[in-house]
Amino acid sequence: MEKSVIKFSHCHRDIFCFFVPDQCPECGESLSGKRLEEAPVSIPNPFSNGHKTPCAFLVASAEDRLLRDFDGQSDLHTGITNTNGVVYNYTCAGVQRETQGWERCICVPLVQPDMFSLISQWDQYLEKFSTAQMWDPLWQSFNEESHNCFSFTLMFINCVLATQSKRALSKDEFTHSFVLPRIKRASKYMMLCSQITQNHFYIVNNPRRNSQDDPMEENNHN
Repeated sequence: MEKSVIKFSHCHRDIFCFFVPDQCPECGESLSGKRLEEAPVSIPNPFSNGHKTPCAFLVASAEDRLLRDFDGQSDLHTGITNTNGVVYNYTCAGVQRETQGWERCICVPLVQPDMFSLISQWDQYLEKFSTAQMWDPLWQSFNEESHNCFSFTLMFINCVLATQSKRALSKDEFTHSFVLPRIKRASKYMMLCSQITQNHFYIVNNPRRNSQDDPMEENNHN
């Protein structure tokens, strides 16, 4: 997962790998001194260190609390970072404030860099929200369907929107607009890494002929 995924084109194929080989794995032609159809490009890694992403919504795997991973199939856990990268997240034990464990996750920045007034109050808003009685496990129990980590994060986001005189986001609206596209992209990236690790390369038809063959395209049906 820490290796960079590279894509280059040759013989009307897009080839994904961790390094450009000396020979084309599709046709066997030497790539040394040969001009590729396009310059190799690095595929952006969809995962970020949440502790280095202030004022953001985070999504990570809930399977391993010490070293979070994401395979596109595991249960997910969500959190909100303060301006120092401390992750506030709601569990059956109440609100947790974590300074480690979110080094690999999907990050959705919530504040523009020039929103100085909101940034200056962000930590105060988050701490006050997190100490509300409704997040106290002695007052209201964690519920996987209705009172969970996602409801905690979305409710906080809507509280912040209210301070900005903006309308609240529904669960479906926030999920489909901000969460699912990133999760799909992360799953495809994980698939690429898995295929390359097993087979050294992942080869598809050039998307200029058929865009559905590009595993990093959102309209992929494979």
